[in-house]
Amino acid sequence: MSDRLYFRQLLSGRDFAVGDPIATQMVNFAYLIGDRETREAVIVDPAYAVGDLLDVLAADDMRLAGVLATHHHPDHVGGTMMGFTLHGLAELLAREPVPVHVNRAEAEWVQRVTGVSKTDLTPHDHDDVVHVGEIPIRLLHTPGHTPGSQCFLLEGRLVAGDTLFLDGCGRTDFPGGDAEAMYHSLRRLAELQGDPVVFPGHQYSAAPSAPLSSVRENNYVYRPRSLDEWKAMFAG
Repeated sequence: MSDRLYFRQLLSGRDFAVGDPIATQMVNFAYLIGDRETREAVIVDPAYAVGDLLDVLAADDMRLAGVLATHHHPDHVGGTMMGFTLHGLAELLAREPVPVHVNRAEAEWVQRVTGVSKTDLTPHDHDDVVHVGEIPIRLLHTPGHTPGSQCFLLEGRLVAGDTLFLDGCGRTDFPGGDAEAMYHSLRRLAELQGDPVVFPGHQYSAAPSAPLSSVRENNYVYRPRSLDEWKAMFAG
């Protein structure tokens, strides 16, 4: 792997937003990804305490160049939904007006939840590549949890958001969720080459990350051998 890659996994309630009861309960991961030579970095899913995340970048002598959003739920991008409001994109952009990279199918959802404007967002399609410095990040459209959920593939790492956890996957019964789409997204991720390490959107398991081969072997979402078996599992 490249020595240029800057990569940090930060846990809400422990590494940032310390003392915030929602952040502590939700155990979200935010990610900092950058190029150590150019000192540019992006934040994946800034929420709760964006100032804390910016402080980590500053302490590491990194400069914010953009945001990557896995999906529109407030625990990942801030905003208001289902009766609660969290800080996130709006507060970050007020301090650092940088591009926010979203899947095209998620853009309206992000706008609606966070209140940011259309011009704040940079929409992408499946398999687009965003560069941070000289580090390429491949954007994978993985609908199911939400219509425009996306994962990020870079240098042997898969930042999987709420599409794939080490044990389980994101819920499909929220607005925009689709169990059949989730089935197909999980299968596409399982076929990725090179056995990348999966870095999920929440710490819902003891380990914070695991190789994709291990996740395929141990995660119950890969037990169904067909869409019919998958639907039967959800119905049960």
